Amino acid sequence: MTQTEAHRVVIVGGGAGGLELAAKLGRKFGPQHVYLVDKAGDHIWKPSLHEVAAGTLDIHREGLSYFMLAKDKGYTFIFGEVTHVDRDARLIQLKPVFSDQQVEVFPARSLRYDTLVLAVGSKSNFFGTPGAAEFAIALDSTAEAERFRLRLLHELVTANRKKAEQVDYALNIGIVGGGATGVELAAELREACADAVFYGLNSLDPQKDIQITLLEGADRILSALPEKMSAAARQLLLDRGIAVKTSVRVARVEADALYDAQGTRYPVDLCVWAAGIEAPAFLKQLRLDCNRVNQLVVDSNLRSADPAVFAMGDCAQVPWDQEGQFLPAKAQVAHQQAAFLLPIMAERIQGKEISQRAFRFRDHGSLVSVGHSRGVGSLMGVLTGKNWFVQGLLARLMYMSLHLMHHLAILGFARTASLAVGRLLMKRGRPRVKLH
Repeated sequence: MTQTEAHRVVIVGGGAGGLELAAKLGRKFGPQHVYLVDKAGDHIWKPSLHEVAAGTLDIHREGLSYFMLAKDKGYTFIFGEVTHVDRDARLIQLKPVFSDQQVEVFPARSLRYDTLVLAVGSKSNFFGTPGAAEFAIALDSTAEAERFRLRLLHELVTANRKKAEQVDYALNIGIVGGGATGVELAAELREACADAVFYGLNSLDPQKDIQITLLEGADRILSALPEKMSAAARQLLLDRGIAVKTSVRVARVEADALYDAQGTRYPVDLCVWAAGIEAPAFLKQLRLDCNRVNQLVVDSNLRSADPAVFAMGDCAQVPWDQEGQFLPAKAQVAHQQAAFLLPIMAERIQGKEISQRAFRFRDHGSLVSVGHSRGVGSLMGVLTGKNWFVQGLLARLMYMSLHLMHHLAILGFARTASLAVGRLLMKRGRPRVKLH
């Protein structure tokens, strides 16, 4: 098969699943067959965005370059954001790419595909809440996480100055949403703020003068996870001086306050929105079935009504084994879907008859980080079928291992081990939080 005849698999979205699929396909078939499209130049494991926001993870040190990986793993990387998909012509349209100085780096382009895999992830769902999009920051991307980090540094410096003038002043941080992102961010912020104060903000007492409030609409945080895990996480947050408010539905967001449905006012200097997700709106333009949060409806083969279009990860509504239920938006789902799609894409590239198979998700449980030294988790017993509850340092170490396993799937053992050792050594020569 010549290059002009090569079957093109175009993967849109370089998240956990999309990048793993591109890397594994690229190693096997090469850049003439495998294309990865993403609007960012670097990959960050999305579950670690709360660390980027708190300043405890530096994207300029930790990010993996898609261009570098393309050369190493044998796929073609296309830098750009998809604006339209022409299914009849099998073309995707890309926006032009501009530098920070608004100089055009790449023009608007089109890219042909034979098979399209949509792995575009999700973004925060504001549910039409007035003021949320204007005044709250959603941790949807590294850019948004960096924007929050810079705002946090500004607010800390401002609070330090005001505290010297006003004894009873306090910095208020509000987090809307008590899922994994909200819980992890709350704990990370408590530790990061204490570290930032250590580096010269001497007027602030990080425990008393920085007040963090977590607001959740359900009757408990981590409502999708077992109650024992939820109760343990709540206690760990309370132990850190974080206020946890449940059964609170935010009805309005303003520049300096949140208001719930009963009109209660919660003062905030900085607000993060981590309540619910939705897929990118352009998926509706495909003229394929989408649900109310824009997720593309696919079958158990991860294929849409168009046999050339597949979807995976957060942007796909995939049936679960349980009647009427759909797979959750979790990194382990995307990881397993990448492994499932690998032989299917290989068969399409090779022009073979597609073997019939159905995706079956194996739930290995959930782990939630609650600071650098604590965590909670519920693990599925492979042999017994029971849930095993873990917490404390063991849960935190297991959580950290998930990030390494993701790198392992992309980089291989030698480079992942080198990266882990390098990070450990680099910690000795840099501040605990990013201060620039």
